[in-house]
Amino acid sequence: MIAYAPPGNRRSIDAMRRAGWRMLLSPKSHDRRSHGFPYAIDNGAWTAYQQKTTFDDGAFRRLVASHGADADWIAVPDIVAGGVESLAFSLSWLPELRRVGARLLIPVQDGMNPEDVRPHVSTGAVGVFVGGSTEWKIETIPVWGAWAQRLGLWCHVGRVNTGRRIAHCLLAGVTSIDGSRASRYSKDIPFLDAARRQIPLFGPADFGA
Repeated sequence: MIAYAPPGNRRSIDAMRRAGWRMLLSPKSHDRRSHGFPYAIDNGAWTAYQQKTTFDDGAFRRLVASHGADADWIAVPDIVAGGVESLAFSLSWLPELRRVGARLLIPVQDGMNPEDVRPHVSTGAVGVFVGGSTEWKIETIPVWGAWAQRLGLWCHVGRVNTGRRIAHCLLAGVTSIDGSRASRYSKDIPFLDAARRQIPLFGPADFGA
């Protein structure tokens, strides 16, 4: 399972490099450099939601223009916990973002199910990003992971910062995860990295909090 984290300080970047993690770039981050890492592009909607600000489509477009072609994937703009309204917003961005040439991930939100997304995904081109509220995310990770595996889709889960959540993602067979804990606390990277490399033979409770 691939792990991403935003750029942090020099110590965390060095620890991420040693662990083989990748970089998650965001349009509102103070540091939008890849530092030589393979990387993906977040859309910044979660940050705007937390800060109660409007989604900055201009900053997102500038990041895509400068880094999109070489990204592992790009998270299509969405509305946090917005259900089918979020899906409609994401679909409106697809024609523009397809021209970049990178894999696109449609964020799935509270109230959405695989049948809502199925007409719009494709192997190698458009996968899913499991977002939404924390409760809904944890409850539905197994559904999205199993469904994506059956269709051969990239399935990413955002905001994964504990061993327990990493275990949920491993058990669900998701492709990749991201979390800011590795960027903020370099000393935690060995624990988080060990958790993501576990063979998923046990339940999530066996991986700690």
